[in-house]
Amino acid sequence: MTIFEKIIAREIPAEIVHEDEFCIAFHDVSPQAPIHILLVPKKVIPRIGEADGEDQSLLGHLLITAGKIAEELGVNSTDSGFRLVINNGKNGGESVPHLHIHLLANRPLQWPPG
Repeated sequence: MTIFEKIIAREIPAEIVHEDEFCIAFHDVSPQAPIHILLVPKKVIPRIGEADGEDQSLLGHLLITAGKIAEELGVNSTDSGFRLVINNGKNGGESVPHLHIHLLANRPLQWPPG
């Protein structure tokens, strides 16, 4: 069981900002920006590279939810902005084998990322 499954099951506490039947979103415990939210589907998909056609609507839901959370946090504008990141595999920076989206905001984010 991953740390995210334990958070979903309420076995580990988290500062939750959103939850619905498909996903949960909470503050990252090791933030890389002043706003760093993790959006995690309740369905376990190890990584984006293992998602399939059956996951299409769930993946869309995650992206739409990220935009709504950004709006609620006041960073969904062209002046402020935010970044969404999905890591896949060791060299992609994956640290937990459960698909999740990082929502980063409230600081200038450089390109290309590190």
